[in-house]
Amino acid sequence: MESFSLTRKLAAEFIGTALLLAVVVGSGIMGERLADGNTAVALLGNTIATGAGLFVLITILGPVSGCHINPAVTLSFLMSKEISRPQAGFYILVQLAGATAGVMVAHLMFDLAAIAPSSTARTGIGQWTGEVVASFGLVLTILGCLRFRPKATPLAVGLFITAGYWFTSSTSFANPAVTVGRAFTNTFSGIRPEDAPWFIIAQLVGAVLATVFARWLFESLPSPGEQS
Repeated sequence: MESFSLTRKLAAEFIGTALLLAVVVGSGIMGERLADGNTAVALLGNTIATGAGLFVLITILGPVSGCHINPAVTLSFLMSKEISRPQAGFYILVQLAGATAGVMVAHLMFDLAAIAPSSTARTGIGQWTGEVVASFGLVLTILGCLRFRPKATPLAVGLFITAGYWFTSSTSFANPAVTVGRAFTNTFSGIRPEDAPWFIIAQLVGAVLATVFARWLFESLPSPGEQS
């Protein structure tokens, strides 16, 4: 496996998160403009673009940095000691910076103010539960693929998030950096800044639960000859 410097890994995390937010926010804006008031159609456009974007980003950036582009994923890897604390800290910082940059780029593409705090309320036990479920499923998907079918990771993650947009009450943010970025867009994909912390807490809870569960579920037992 090729080795890349920390600088290149951080660059991959920054640009990956920025492009993800540009896809999420940009497709939300485009979907809403073309849907003529039909929210389901707008969400469908947002969904397809996000799932496809994730597949591409993980495919091209995974070999460089692991393509976490998500502090919850980085936390999971830290818990599993796959990444050091300093590196995890740097990853999270550039992910948050990339998310903000991606939102600004999306706004500029559609002739909007670079930053516009959202007024869309997303709160309540139902949506928080949705974020726990979405983050649990996402992290479990990643860890399961890495354990058994690493090459399937890009497709599996893209498909899970595509499904999550529709089966979770929160439309599956499942990513603290995405949540922070979406707090700065008063468009289709936005979330009020005051609602973001509870989403982030739910996402981290889901990631921790998935990591602990995967550690038990995917641990293989010793063969009969090794038990003696």
